[in-house]
Amino acid sequence: MGAPVGRVRRVSKPESVTEMEKIKLLLVEDDADQRQLIRETLEDRFGAGTVEAVDSIRAALAKNLSEFNLILTDYNLTDGTGMELLMRVRRCCRTPVILVTGENVARIATEAVRNGATDYVVKFGDYLFTIPLVVEKNLAVAKMESENQRLRAELEQALREVRTKNAQLEKSLQKVEELAATDPLTGLYNRRHFGRVLEQLFSESERVGADLSCVMIDLDGYKQLNDAFGHALGDQLLVVAGKVIRANLRKMDVAARYGGDEFVLPLPHTTIAEAEGVAQRIRDEYRQGSAVVLRRNDGVTMSLGVVSRQSASPNNAEQLVGLADAAMYRVKALGKSHAAIREPANDV
Repeated sequence: MGAPVGRVRRVSKPESVTEMEKIKLLLVEDDADQRQLIRETLEDRFGAGTVEAVDSIRAALAKNLSEFNLILTDYNLTDGTGMELLMRVRRCCRTPVILVTGENVARIATEAVRNGATDYVVKFGDYLFTIPLVVEKNLAVAKMESENQRLRAELEQALREVRTKNAQLEKSLQKVEELAATDPLTGLYNRRHFGRVLEQLFSESERVGADLSCVMIDLDGYKQLNDAFGHALGDQLLVVAGKVIRANLRKMDVAARYGGDEFVLPLPHTTIAEAEGVAQRIRDEYRQGSAVVLRRNDGVTMSLGVVSRQSASPNNAEQLVGLADAAMYRVKALGKSHAAIREPANDV
């Protein structure tokens, strides 16, 4: 219980201070006279009904402490100390707490501030005149901190929205790049983008000493089928070709639509024997898939040419493709739908 203090003059509302918004203060004081004096002083400054006053920690904890703008508590209470109440408040909310006490001990004031008290008022002399000023200052600081938290939350939300928009933009740009690099019918790379990728693969193959194979594919009799049955069916045959080719590629492999019904597959880290196996699977699966489109037993055949950098020793990426193309036309000359063959570099 704090030291008794006589009634002092009431503090009138300063003319220079604009009327504050309706606030709610909690006063915890076990001395009835002190409780009444402090309450009257605060309500003279902040308005009638502003202060709820209780006489114990238990009564204070029965309140919803987060509803108050500020809490004032005596240090010595009948059921504990204001420091204990301060610790309880800090565990449940951010409401500012001011200790108002007759204990003029620096250690207690320091401990109170360390534990989260926003201010410390000693019941000495004309302290009732000081209390409204201290409360007003702490309310202003709390309001500023609340505004800063609101602005910080809005900024964080804005940053999250910017990150989301950037991710959406990046995804859209990636989609645009994919569309620019992709043949819309088959989903494979288009010829222009394929050229850039092929140069990179060829350079890597030379740098690391790994083989790079290339498969050139041409659909047999495609023009005749397209003319006879129409472009819609011709497009379906190209779509099936794209699906079969993609199904037989690894993640590191690349495939492109090279021309109307021509496809090219550079296969990194792949020997010519392994590439021939891939070509055979594509040819067999496409024959089956195209038969479904044509609704007949026999599907469309493919002519395939296969070369590799180590077997044919091309001087550059363009020559590697040229060798595969020559091998493919050699297959056509032999009667089409043959197994992929190796073409020596000096034949081109």
